[in-house]
Amino acid sequence: MVTPVADLGARLAATITRAFIGQPAVIELVLVALLCEGHVLIDDVPGVGKTTLARALARAIGGQFRRLQCTPDLLPSDITGLKVYDQRSSDFVFHPGPIFSNVLLADELNRATPRTQAALLEAMQERQVSIEGQTFPLPRPFLVIATQNPVELEGTFPLPEAQLDRFLLRVRLGYPDRAAEDALLTRFQDADPVAAIEPVAALEEVVAAARTCRLVAVSDDVRGYLLDLVRATRAHEAIRLGASPRATLALFQSVQARAALQGRDYVIPDDVKALAIPVLSHRLILSPEAQLRGRDAEQIVAELLETMPVPVESR
Repeated sequence: MVTPVADLGARLAATITRAFIGQPAVIELVLVALLCEGHVLIDDVPGVGKTTLARALARAIGGQFRRLQCTPDLLPSDITGLKVYDQRSSDFVFHPGPIFSNVLLADELNRATPRTQAALLEAMQERQVSIEGQTFPLPRPFLVIATQNPVELEGTFPLPEAQLDRFLLRVRLGYPDRAAEDALLTRFQDADPVAAIEPVAALEEVVAAARTCRLVAVSDDVRGYLLDLVRATRAHEAIRLGASPRATLALFQSVQARAALQGRDYVIPDDVKALAIPVLSHRLILSPEAQLRGRDAEQIVAELLETMPVPVESR
């Protein structure tokens, strides 16, 4: 049942790696988001390959890629589109915005105003846009990769916790190692390798794979392990606001997708361990005392994973 999903994931990963080098774990996370029909938040400095990753993914699935540079003067209609009066037809015609794409890169999302952020995140959640009482569905698959620069914070509008909760997972790319950076110089020496990428999957195949992932079995033991982990974030002394039920569902669907990508039709505890930090950490609000001590959410989730009893039977 799951073998086609694993085959799809292997094809996409191999294709993306031609341009986005040395980050197999990041590619797996993005593929998990794609199959869960979720969205990705990337917190990292400029120049580490965020745009390359998004472009390569869009070309690999044969989808439409759009890039949105977020600035304080960006309006919601610049994202969703608007109706314009057409004198020839004597009617208002809808002109779709960049959100009508398969892969949308929202670069430096925290530079957009809260009103514009809300318009984007509402469309991400509802998978549709409403303009003057008329609803327009977004294409499928639909994936938003939003970026934030964690270093340069002047003139930014931090995403509220309720909006951070809309992202399936958060990823940090980091700098590549020396070998990967050397390979990068070789790949980009003559031309842009992204431009040479040909589709290795159809959009319909991706949508079908996403449905298949929902059929992956999760045993009662693993389900209980996942629930205990999420609920532990709500009782931890260093966490003021724990993971929401939306986070529970996000982690559940993510581990199903990861299992399918690895060719299994069942989830194991290692799937939960691999995805707990990227799925849960950005949804937690730490207490002031924990922040003063220099603790972060990723560290606390890692501590919970170390102390949480792991089920022996995984099927």
